[in-house]
This record gives sequence, structure tokens and C-alpha cells, in this order.
Amino acid sequence: MEKKAVEKLEALGKDIVRDIDSGRNPRFVTAARTRSNILFDKKEGFLKLGSAKEERSFINVAQSKRFMQTIAIAAKCHKFLAEDLHTTIRGLFYQLKFSLGEDVDESIFSEQSESNPLIEDLEVAIGVKREELNLNATRRGVLAGNMKVVDTSGGERVEMDCSRTGRTGWSIPSDVDNEIDFVDIKAKYVLVVEKDAIWQRLNEDKFWRKENCILITPQGQATRGTRRLIRKLADRGLPIYVFTDSDAWGWYIYWTIKTGSINLAYMGGGVATPEARFLGVTISDLDKYKFLSKLTIKASDVDIKRAQEMLQYEWIKKHKEWVNELERMIKGKIKLEQDALQGPSLTFVGDYIREKIKNNDVLP
Repeated sequence: MEKKAVEKLEALGKDIVRDIDSGRNPRFVTAARTRSNILFDKKEGFLKLGSAKEERSFINVAQSKRFMQTIAIAAKCHKFLAEDLHTTIRGLFYQLKFSLGEDVDESIFSEQSESNPLIEDLEVAIGVKREELNLNATRRGVLAGNMKVVDTSGGERVEMDCSRTGRTGWSIPSDVDNEIDFVDIKAKYVLVVEKDAIWQRLNEDKFWRKENCILITPQGQATRGTRRLIRKLADRGLPIYVFTDSDAWGWYIYWTIKTGSINLAYMGGGVATPEARFLGVTISDLDKYKFLSKLTIKASDVDIKRAQEMLQYEWIKKHKEWVNELERMIKGKIKLEQDALQGPSLTFVGDYIREKIKNNDVLP
């Protein structure tokens, strides 16, 4: 069993029992994960939670159900640790989706959307990541490069060479912290590519081998496992470059890697890489690569609205370069996909990346 996690869960249970024995109303206290309690740490460069707290008590009609649900999650996680078994957050939901009794026409959980935020509340309250509670999420993200992965889960030592994974790459697990290590890292930098299709294009060209880099695709928005991995590679001193579409959604993928996200502000710097730099694609690329002007896409009203929202974020609007990109997108009502760089030739994507890095043509 994970000793720290077990101790924290048991301490939570003992506090509740102590309240009951003393005639007090049992309560569960966690940090408030409301928008008003999410702060941008200007010095450190990432989003984090403020000091506001949220309390749930058992003898409170408005709070009793959520209190009961949270304690049910904690009890089930303690059981998983005792059995040394893992499941997904979806699996936990089904473990707890059962009726309260024959005469009670109500389940503990009706939808997974109820249980997911309570798992996060438990993480915050006891200071333990869900992966340490034997809870995993769906894997998403692929890596290739000059690096080896040593996995000792299940009592067996397995070593994987990420330079010998063929066309598939190494699938990034949701837990990159426990019983796993990254060794023999010989790359010069990390390139994070938004789309799997572009990752495949670069992998086919063995771009990571020619340029001696680690090539990652989060396959869209980066999961916390992928963000944790990027953070760990940055801690090894590797520069981090992010390459996405030139639209509000692609740019936001970059910003969640760089500053963390509002939803995961409770993990602070653990899932943020403030030293990351944005490689492209940018609207400004239209000035340099003339062929792109014929390959733009009309931005939808939703795209424009999202870009306008991003202009309001203090961690973005402080950079004039980003204000310029967002304003050009909004004014021109255009966007660019990174796939457009295959216009001149399929291998131009690699040339684009090399040129950007060589000239340090990146955004903060």
C-alpha cells in the first residue's frame, strides 16, 4: 500500500469518528475550487488556489449528500490501496453506482460528472494525487525519442527504449510519478505537437532522431499525465517547445501546458511548465510564409468568442506578442491549422520547426 495515501485517508476517517464521539457535526473541509479562489502567481508563472475553504457537514440538508459521497470515495480508495489494485475514475464511479438500500430509491452516484469533482476535492483536502489513491484516467499521449522508461509496477522491472517504438511510439500513462523512471535522456529539447497526425508525419521522417529531440503529442488537450511528464522533462533541463494550430483552441492547449489550467489549479506547479515556449503556428506566419494565405480557414463565432475570452486572462494579455496574435485572428476572422504547413511538401513541417528553433522565433 502507498503509505502516505493510507495515512492521509485514515487520518480523515479518524477526524470524522472523533467528531461523532464528541457529539460534533462531522465535517469535511477542502480548498474552494471556485473561479474567485484561483490566482495567477506572477512570480512563479502558474495558476494556483487561494486560501478560501469549503466545508461540508453531515447534519446539513444541503451538504449531507455530497459529504456522504466524498466519504464513500475515500473509503473505496482505501480499499483499493489495501488490495493493491488500480482502477480508472470511471471504474470508481461504477463501484459506487449502486442503490443505498432496498427501500431507498436512490443511488450514491447517478452520473460520473458527480464523482469526478469529488475525487479532486479529496485530492486537495488530503494533499495526495489521485494516482497515489490507485486511480488512473484514460491514457492519451504518445512519445518517441532518445530516452528510456523503466517501469517497476507489479513487482516486475520493464525497460522500454523510446527510440525503438516504430510507428506507434510509447503510450504515456496517466501516472508518470509512481513506480516509473525516465533514464538515459540524451535529447536536446522536447517538441510537443498538438495533433497526432503531425506527430506521425514527423515520426515517419525520424525528425526526433535527426534533431535529437523528444517528440510528444498529447493528441489534443494534454492530460494531466502528459503535463506531468512535460514538467518532469523540463526539470531535467530540457527546453520545451509547443507546436499547435493557430486558433484559440490550439493556443489554449499551449497555455494549459505553460501555466496550468483553471480546472487543475489545485495542482499548481505540478502540471505547469512556465518555461515552455510557443513555436507556432501563428497568424504572423502569414507575413513570412506567403503560401499560407491561401490555406487559412474562416474562424467561427465560437472561435472568435474564445479568443476574446483569452484576451481577458491576465497571464496572456501581459504579453504584447500574444495580444497581437489574438487581435489579428479576431479582426481577420481567420485561423490556420498546423496541417497547412504540408502545403509546399509533406516534409516542410520539419523545415518550419528547424527554422523556428534556429532563429529562436518563438512566443513567450
